[in-house]
Amino acid sequence: MWLLISGCLCSAFVTSLVATWLMRQIAPRLGLIDKPGARKVHLTPTPLGGGVGIWCGVVLPLAVAQGLVLLWHKSPPAWLPAEMAQHLNGVIYRSTELWGIIAAATVLAVTGLVDDFRPLSWKLRLLLQFGVSIAIVASGVRATVFLSNPWIGAVLSVIWFVVLVNSFNFLDNMDGLSGGIALIVSSIFAVMMLAKPSEPHWFVGGFFLIVAGSLLGFLVHNWSPAKIFMGDSGSYFLGFSIACMTILGTFYSSADANSHVALAPLCVMAVPLYDICSVILIRLWEGRSPFQADKRHFSHRLVALGLTKVQAVLTVHLTTLTTGLLGLTLYAVSTWAAGLVILACVGCVLAIIAILEAAPRGEV
Repeated sequence: MWLLISGCLCSAFVTSLVATWLMRQIAPRLGLIDKPGARKVHLTPTPLGGGVGIWCGVVLPLAVAQGLVLLWHKSPPAWLPAEMAQHLNGVIYRSTELWGIIAAATVLAVTGLVDDFRPLSWKLRLLLQFGVSIAIVASGVRATVFLSNPWIGAVLSVIWFVVLVNSFNFLDNMDGLSGGIALIVSSIFAVMMLAKPSEPHWFVGGFFLIVAGSLLGFLVHNWSPAKIFMGDSGSYFLGFSIACMTILGTFYSSADANSHVALAPLCVMAVPLYDICSVILIRLWEGRSPFQADKRHFSHRLVALGLTKVQAVLTVHLTTLTTGLLGLTLYAVSTWAAGLVILACVGCVLAIIAILEAAPRGEV
């Protein structure tokens, strides 16, 4: 277990740390710069392209791991723990699925990178997101949601993919915010997958660990004051990858004692989902495009209430960590009554956020 954890985290961290540093040098030469504006909180031109560093931190370690699995699956080295060696053939079996997801996420990352250079219409971006999501669902990556009709699971899966892609994109509005939230949710999902009561899910858990390690390397450069932003390329790649892996990760099966653990992903993602839903509803209510940037996000409102930007980011991180830990706690309770208490706690956290957002605000 610890070999898997350290290997995934360390390889991804080092790769992302170096790749993001390289992008800091390359981006300005390519004109990949995010300039200050009325709807932005940074005051100095900052390089974009940190998403390329995140992509490298995920894809390159996975490629090396794939090579090692192909090398070892017939004759595992003696030092490799038996609990890992017995899953090598399973990893090969799911490799096509993994690289299909990586390819789809890369298509969206490239779309985001193009948008970072020259803004694309939100309608075109949304069309591409739906197209890629439908393609990956057609390949078999879909939720069942305990229903016999596969079309319902397919439609809900497509919606889940598109919502999470845009959720992480919307959250990328302050230094370290989107990357920090992605780190928190990836870490919690990794714990859920590797510590399952019935059987650990090494494949999905390992992926989440690699994402977490890559984000740690990126955040070294992105923490306030940020020296580089992830841009749309990073948020699209993260949102789609995490969405796909939450579908592949079995949070509840017949081998588990408690069906309420199926709600764990919604608890972990409660704050990001609340933020995107509330912001879109506000924009639609005001007759504006749901993708028109503004300062209506939870983080912006916290700054308007008097918090510094770092304090606002940490507050959003802590609320996300709170709901995430509550989601993790679902695995430790044995009745729906206890599960409902945990869900009520998640609701209370979101209610606190709503109260803070409704408070009188100044200018960010």
